[in-house]
Amino acid sequence: MGQARNRLRLEVGLAVLSVLLFVATALWPEWIEMVFGFDPDYGNGSFEWLIMELTAISAVVAIFLARADWRRIPSQTRLRQPHG
Repeated sequence: MGQARNRLRLEVGLAVLSVLLFVATALWPEWIEMVFGFDPDYGNGSFEWLIMELTAISAVVAIFLARADWRRIPSQTRLRQPHG
């Protein structure tokens, strides 16, 4: 069960990161130029659309994978608190 829980955490993390990148690109498309110091699409916005499409796809895939793993993990294991 530990491997499934770790995979679930990874998938949820990937989904959250993908959604954050999607929102950041939608609200502030110039972040790519500011972070990397160059304009890969020479100002026409196509690279930003590509980033938004890829992050949306990866978020949806990660959410469905996490959902499948969540259903595989028995409810007693999911809700059990670590001892300590």
